[in-house]
Amino acid sequence: MRVTGGIARGIELLAPKGGSTRPATDRMREAVFSSLAERVDGAKVVDLFAGSGAYGLEAWSRGASGVVFVENHPRLAGILTENIARVARSLGAEPPWPARVRRADALGTPDEPGSADIVFVDPPYALLPGIGPEVFQRAGDWLGPAGGRLLVFEAPGELEPGAPGWTLLRRLGKGRGQPVVSVFRLGDE
Repeated sequence: MRVTGGIARGIELLAPKGGSTRPATDRMREAVFSSLAERVDGAKVVDLFAGSGAYGLEAWSRGASGVVFVENHPRLAGILTENIARVARSLGAEPPWPARVRRADALGTPDEPGSADIVFVDPPYALLPGIGPEVFQRAGDWLGPAGGRLLVFEAPGELEPGAPGWTLLRRLGKGRGQPVVSVFRLGDE
């Protein structure tokens, strides 16, 4: 697994072995970031259920001004911290980096409500039936009052996530049996 674009393009990322983690594929991330285009440059990003941090690190490489990675699992947080260091070296970034790991439940209350322009969500698929609506609520808590106000939600193609107050802009992926990314905008802007 590698960063697919931006300044850190080609940097190899560590991915956890086994368990319930399933990092976003390089191809899916390329499609997502091609779709988001200029909205990422300068954006403040939150990566919920961060795992390896693939979505947030891709955003940082492509010009996001800051990334908060929310990950509760200690082993995954360690892998994520190493991946941040790898990308930081490639970007020539000096500490303190504008990328940080928040060891917390992804569905917990944000420590910086209203601070993000884009929220990426790629939870373990087994959790989705019980947390779908709550994910939209938490993403909304993170998003600021202006700017991109986007939620990028990866889920199995069989699911069609959604919630009141959110507008589906596009779905990327092949559908049933494959991961699909849905891009939502908060409100009717």
